[in-house]
Amino acid sequence: MKLFIAALGTETNTFSPIPTGRTAFLDDLYVEAEASRRSAHWFVGPLRVWREMAEAAGYAVVESLAAFAPPGGPTRRDVWEALRDRVLADLRAAGPVDMVLLNLHGAMVAETEDDCEGALVAAAREILGPSVTIGVELDLHCHLTDRIAAASDVLLTYKEYPHIDVDDRARDLFRLCDDARAGRIRPTIAVADCRMLAVWRTPNPPTRGFVDRMSAAEGRDGILSLSLAHGFPWADIPDVGAKVVAVTDGDPGLARRTADALARELWDMREATTDRLLTLDEAVAIALAPPEGVSVLADVSDNAGAGAASDSTVLLRALVEAGAARCAIGSFWDPVAVRLCREAGPGARLPLRIGGKTGPMSGDPVDLPVRVLGIVRDAVQTYGNGKQQMGDCALVEAGGLHILLNASRTQVFHPEAFEQFGVSLNDYATVFVKSAQHFNAAFAPRADRIHYVAVPGSANPDFAALRLPRAARPLWPIVADPF
Repeated sequence: MKLFIAALGTETNTFSPIPTGRTAFLDDLYVEAEASRRSAHWFVGPLRVWREMAEAAGYAVVESLAAFAPPGGPTRRDVWEALRDRVLADLRAAGPVDMVLLNLHGAMVAETEDDCEGALVAAAREILGPSVTIGVELDLHCHLTDRIAAASDVLLTYKEYPHIDVDDRARDLFRLCDDARAGRIRPTIAVADCRMLAVWRTPNPPTRGFVDRMSAAEGRDGILSLSLAHGFPWADIPDVGAKVVAVTDGDPGLARRTADALARELWDMREATTDRLLTLDEAVAIALAPPEGVSVLADVSDNAGAGAASDSTVLLRALVEAGAARCAIGSFWDPVAVRLCREAGPGARLPLRIGGKTGPMSGDPVDLPVRVLGIVRDAVQTYGNGKQQMGDCALVEAGGLHILLNASRTQVFHPEAFEQFGVSLNDYATVFVKSAQHFNAAFAPRADRIHYVAVPGSANPDFAALRLPRAARPLWPIVADPF
């Protein structure tokens, strides 16, 4: 038996000013073969899982490309086509295979292709024909298209946000596809359109209960897998919006009924799952209040994980002007500032211009006299069962405010981002992180309070104000009743 595996992903914010070219992949993850043996990157996790399970089950494994770029603007056409063609060329070169497993993001948009993952899986199906089992794992912030559903035998997404279950879902996918290949099950897929733009934080009720009910239903009464594809709202494409996918054992009617019922349940929860977001003034007030443990506040609008630049100075400027102390903020994507700090060295004092470099949504640069507290070369932080590069990093101090700067654009996933400089999260009364939710998994056990802040930015969560003229149907909350 022979298994073919590959991984390709990025998350496209069509409003982002950050181009996604070849360098974006090369700097983050680009391994042409055997990444499961060569890379600790978190996106390689499913490949490691599949190789281990496949070899234990007697498969020969052919491993193709593993590539990932930080979320940003649309991928250049030539870059997308080269990535696609590399995977397909490897698939052809592999000869007859029994099963294909693909780890894809699901929200990759190129200059000439709105549905990159759907196009890739459809092309693989054309090469393989109908008899080879194809399984696809997607980030839950995917655009679930009819094309990818039609080309897949098994299709599932992560269940958790933050994404703490990437490898668990990879195990599910392998088991289901191995059973399908052996004829033990006959998967059928149905997709239900929720017509919603929202953020569902899975640790919080009532979303927690919704996810738990999906998980409990799997493996019972003919239901093989259930997924909520949250969608990625900051993409002006036809298939933007949340969807539910149900996979059943040879029962398309059950798949349709189950997907539709879950979509209705999610719709009925819409008000209860809507975020309470702090304003700028409310966030600054928390930073100025007498400390009661550690408060962690997320600058969701400038989240690099949603394609924002991660160099917005809106919160930084407000904190400086208010005189906030015992406060940390970051990480700012500012390679120029990092280099200046690196050249000056730890302990140096210098005037530094921070952030505000990428575009209007980044605000104006903030000029501060700073002291360099530390430099870390080629920094990494933990994300799930893997690692995420930060590039060279600097921690600087200005008037009691600690500011984290990094050279490779990424969101904050873990307290390691700050603590690699020898400080402790407990040294601060307030910590502002440029992230939307992934920080939660590692910060929540150590924070006394967590808040989410909405200020101007490329990933502002005011979904009612989003302009999506290419969306193929009405969407809530842009319209009150999209059905």
